[in-house]
Amino acid sequence: MAIWCLGAAAGAAFIHTNNVLAQSLPLSQTAQFVRAEARHVGDALFTAPDYKPGIVRHMVMFRFKPHVTQAERDDVTKRFVALAQLSRRPDGRAVVTSVEAGPQISGENADLGLEQGYLVTFRSQGDRNFYVGQPVVTDNRYFDPAHDAFKKFAGPYLERVVVFDFPTDVHFQP
Repeated sequence: MAIWCLGAAAGAAFIHTNNVLAQSLPLSQTAQFVRAEARHVGDALFTAPDYKPGIVRHMVMFRFKPHVTQAERDDVTKRFVALAQLSRRPDGRAVVTSVEAGPQISGENADLGLEQGYLVTFRSQGDRNFYVGQPVVTDNRYFDPAHDAFKKFAGPYLERVVVFDFPTDVHFQP
């Protein structure tokens, strides 16, 4: 079983529990705050669709293990993008607004070896919290089984996972 520690909400690390891969990072201050918030308000409120409404972007970047074939990489991306349709609450409501995906193409040499990126958009922090699930939300009644299954599927192919979440409450106009 693979456990993902995702985004600012959990320290941006990936841990594969059978010790094949362990890139455990100490919890950031933000991760500590978000986890404390989840414990304080409870999973039901923390993952409710109307919890902290507003657009949330969930950036995910992968570095694949060297032995992973292009076909396997393509399958990981196909399954990740499918989460836009598969991620649903128990009442059938969609959790994800959109998923965008693409390979790293920058020439700036600041990619840290990351190869594939995804941008997932949510309508609220509650939707993002429901989608992310473990390890922040541990009660399976309050997290997305499709995303949880994807994490278990993708884990063996990945060498590094970086996640960064942010609200889009600040806009700059030229």
